[in-house]
Amino acid sequence: MTPTHFAFSSMFLLGLTGLAFHRTHLLSALLCLEGMMLSLFMALSLWTLQLNSTSFSSTPLLLLAFSACEASAGLALLVATARTHGTDRLQSMSLLQC
Repeated sequence: MTPTHFAFSSMFLLGLTGLAFHRTHLLSALLCLEGMMLSLFMALSLWTLQLNSTSFSSTPLLLLAFSACEASAGLALLVATARTHGTDRLQSMSLLQC
């Protein structure tokens, strides 16, 4: 395993660990998801450069576009839950509440 592969794998696993164990606020969960998407983008970009292939060159940009859409939807949900519940704490949110 090369050092760059190890760095990107550890970045992704740190984001996944933060998402799994630190679920206090919705904003921290969204930041962990963004960190995971950023590590995937960087790994795909490096992989495309190493292959010297033009057929995979649009893949990192497509992932970046999906990441931007995910971030905007997450922030919209954050604003909506902060307005309805008054906080972004995940323990105060329930699917059974109206």
